[in-house]
Amino acid sequence: MHSSIEDFEMPNEEQVHLAAESFRLLADPTRIKVLWALLQGESSVACLAELAGAAPTAVSQHLAKLRLAGLVKGRREGTFVYYSAADDHVKDLLDQALFHADQLDRDDATPTGGTRTSGVRST
Repeated sequence: MHSSIEDFEMPNEEQVHLAAESFRLLADPTRIKVLWALLQGESSVACLAELAGAAPTAVSQHLAKLRLAGLVKGRREGTFVYYSAADDHVKDLLDQALFHADQLDRDDATPTGGTRTSGVRST
């Protein structure tokens, strides 16, 4: 069946593995908040912790994982490290994820425009 689809090609195993790893790392609300903040510009751990509503030590651990995955990069200035999103692909990925979540949110709203039938509405 798939052989009849012109130019159909499955991604290779490495691509699949790396994509799954990126999604796994993004499957955390704090990491999404941190990445979104970094897409607005460079920031320190303390500032990111305040924006994400998390402890600086927790944000630091999240940043270390995101940096190893190539989603964020750090710049050292003296004893401080300032983080930023690695590239525009991170923005594209988050934009799509948040757009999808917004569509799910709208689809889950009551017909009268009331509250959702399940889950928590983000602000």
